[in-house]
Formats: sequence, C-alpha cells, structure tokens
Amino acid sequence: MNTHPPAGPSLDTLRALTAPTGTLRVALNLGNPLLVHLNTQGQPEGVSVDLAHAYAERLGLPLSFQIVKVAAESVAAVTDAQADIGFVAVDPVRGAGIRFTAPYLLIQGAYAVRQDSPLQANDEVDRAGHHIVVGQGSAYDLYLSREIRHATLVRAASSQAVVQTFAEQGHTVAAGVRQQLEADLARFPGHRLLPSHFMVIQQAMGVPKTRDAAVGAALAQFVEDMKASGFVAAALQRHGVQGAGVATAA
Repeated sequence: MNTHPPAGPSLDTLRALTAPTGTLRVALNLGNPLLVHLNTQGQPEGVSVDLAHAYAERLGLPLSFQIVKVAAESVAAVTDAQADIGFVAVDPVRGAGIRFTAPYLLIQGAYAVRQDSPLQANDEVDRAGHHIVVGQGSAYDLYLSREIRHATLVRAASSQAVVQTFAEQGHTVAAGVRQQLEADLARFPGHRLLPSHFMVIQQAMGVPKTRDAAVGAALAQFVEDMKASGFVAAALQRHGVQGAGVATAA
C-alpha cells in the first residue's frame, strides 16, 4: 500500500490556480502603516510588500498591487477574488470569504485616553456611558463589536482618523494599533495610552475561499518558510517596525 501523501499540483498548475489572470494581484491596505506605506515616489513599501514580491518570485509570476485605504476594502477585494492574495488580520467574520494562513506577525491593540481620564486599566473601559472610537471595518472594530457589552462603539472613517475623531469629539477612549496611536497622539497632546494591550492581532495572508485548497496550502507553506528563514524578522528590522513580533510556527 502506498502510504505517501499525494503530491501537490505542478508549479504551472499552481500558478494558474493562484493567479487566473496570469498576474499575481495583491491587495495592500494603507490603513496599517506598520506593514505598508507609500514612499516619496508614491510606491508601496513595507513588510507586506516584501512578502508579496517574495511570493511572486517563488511562483514565477508578475506582480501588481491594488492599493486600498482601509482594511474592509482589502477584505472585499480578496473575498470577491478581485485580488489573488491579501494581508489581513485573522477574524472569523472575514474567514467566511477568505482562507487564511497562520499568522506571520502579532500586533498589539491598545487604548488611548485623555491625560486626566480616571481610566487606568483596559478592563475599566467597557462601562455604560463610555464611548470607544475605532476604525470602521478594522480588526479592532470586529473584535470589539463581539466583546464590548456596555460601552458604545463610535466608528471613525478609517484607522488613521481614530485619534482625531476621539480628540475633537471628546470621546472616552480611542482603540487601535499601539504604534499608530502613539504616532497620532503626538499631534494631540494631553493624552496617554493605557498599559498593556486589550487584544493581539494575528496578521496573516489570505486567498479567496473560492480558490482550490491547494492555493491556500501553498501560501500557508510560504508563510511558514518566511518565518522560519528569518525573512519576516529581517523585514521588520529593515523597515524599522517596532511593537510587532514574528508569530511562532504553525
């Protein structure tokens, strides 16, 4: 009896299954500047961009980017197969249309409050009468929509707009990526971050769930290889990313 697992598809078949147009179309979300941003020439740079180039090289495919401003647009592009791969935080709602890899990065989500706020800890936030500002459609929005029982969520247009909305409208708390909050609060003095984090985001890659399972398996193996080889850690260092750590092996 042959006990060896069946071989995966050939590289040519995998290319066709992964990128039916012949070009690897990648959705990039500018809403998470830890992972992608535009340089002075208007070209995308960052950890996500490096991974996209590495995967296109592995498959031997040309590459094109679909630049979006918020996570929800990236999720929609992958779910609707308008993009072949995307870089998104793992969430069960998004999992309805996206086949995720294991995470390659772990990113802290934090709360910010006014300097004179009585709040001192994350578990004090979910109280009646408190208003938490969060970027609409972000991983934090999806998570807090499930977890918050007493406070009210206020959805800003994007993650980049959270601190401004929070500060100008006088809400109780701002929620987002710790490093993004720190950077934005520099423009709005008189605020502070609460200690520690209220959640850890699992940043992963994903493909449309409608694609052949071999497509997701190949991408999952790529992510594991990039973590194990030190590629992800080197990309974090190269781009000066702090506050995100390489996820452990799946």
